[in-house]
Amino acid sequence: MVETTGGGPQDGAAEVLDRPLPDGVRRKVVQIVADGFGGLTVVELPAQLRQYARFTPSRRAKFAGNAMAAALETDPLFRQRIGEKLREAEPELTGALDSGSPPPAADPLDVAAAAYVLRPPGWVKLVTAAGEEAQRADAERADEETRAELERLRAELDRAREHTRAETERLRVELDAAKKETDSLHRKLRSALADVKRGEAALRKLRGEMEAVRAEGQAQVSAAESETRRLKARLGETEAALEAARRAAREGRSVEDMRVRLLLDTVLDAAQGLRRELALPPVSMRPAETVDAVEPGRMTPKDIAARALSEDDPAVLDQLLALPQAHLVVDGYNVTKTGYPQMPLEKQRLRLLGQLAQLAAQTGAEVTCVFDGAELAAPVLLAPPRGVRVLFSKPGVTADELIRQLVRAEPPGRPVIVASTDREVADGVARAGARPVASAVLLKRLS
Repeated sequence: MVETTGGGPQDGAAEVLDRPLPDGVRRKVVQIVADGFGGLTVVELPAQLRQYARFTPSRRAKFAGNAMAAALETDPLFRQRIGEKLREAEPELTGALDSGSPPPAADPLDVAAAAYVLRPPGWVKLVTAAGEEAQRADAERADEETRAELERLRAELDRAREHTRAETERLRVELDAAKKETDSLHRKLRSALADVKRGEAALRKLRGEMEAVRAEGQAQVSAAESETRRLKARLGETEAALEAARRAAREGRSVEDMRVRLLLDTVLDAAQGLRRELALPPVSMRPAETVDAVEPGRMTPKDIAARALSEDDPAVLDQLLALPQAHLVVDGYNVTKTGYPQMPLEKQRLRLLGQLAQLAAQTGAEVTCVFDGAELAAPVLLAPPRGVRVLFSKPGVTADELIRQLVRAEPPGRPVIVASTDREVADGVARAGARPVASAVLLKRLS
């Protein structure tokens, strides 16, 4: 579509292109401007293009293409100067355009680019026709390339199919050979398995015969040994009887008296040897001492509860520890985490053991402190303080279970006091005969 504004039909400058400039034509226009750019002075150039005056035509077309195309479109004077440079470089083409008959052999893109710069009458049609021609040429070229690519792909497909057929045939031959070899191997394997089974059966038979021979030989040896022992015993008895008869004859005693005395001596010697072998100590206990009762003046841990003292009074613990042969068992971490839980475990143990050592020195009671070994990452290098036994539970055993084992190990009637706030521990040791006290009571006594 061509629009005219204020000019005659021969005024090409009045024509307006109603569509974007085709890419091929635009590249040719930028090349024409870049080639004619160098023949202009800096003053003749638009202000926005003067910074590219020293560029080569190729760099100018690369970096200033948009700016040159915009200047050519908006600056008629610059377009006229570029047109003059084009007329000097392409007189034949420009002359043909001026006469209105472009050369038939010329490239349509060159004709359209020159018409866009010179703006002769009908230049819009030339540009539009060149764009359509370029698009048609591009489409034809794309079709040609597509056909060529399609032919190439078809050829590759035919080659791939041929290769696939050949490879399939080769694999089929190899598969047949592998099947035959597998069948042969299966037959050999079955034969070998049959041979192995026959060999195993023969081996089991030989082993059974060998075991029977060995058992028979052992039975014969055992019978021979038994007979030898019996004969030796008979010989010993005969010799003993002969010696006894001789001795009885010498001493003027009867054979019956000699046999009785010999039997008595044998029993006494056996009793003395048994006593030495068992290392039996002299009897220090009498049957009456095995009866469980309360002796006059003695108190048990349960008697302390009858006194007029509160369960939280540390004096209760002092009275319990004052009992004869009292044994205090402490649930270590239960006490430390009740009194000073913010401290590290190592410092908790050291603080509690130091206080228990002072308590043991003051009361003279036996003190055992139990810690849970499950919280230890490595063995504890700890020197127990004087008067305090320190125990850690084994893997898989809790401190509560170890405390109950300690209580059950004590004889009935001995005062055993367990310091723990754990209700399960307290109930368990109470059923076993021990006296539980709260951890807070022990902490008050230690402080």
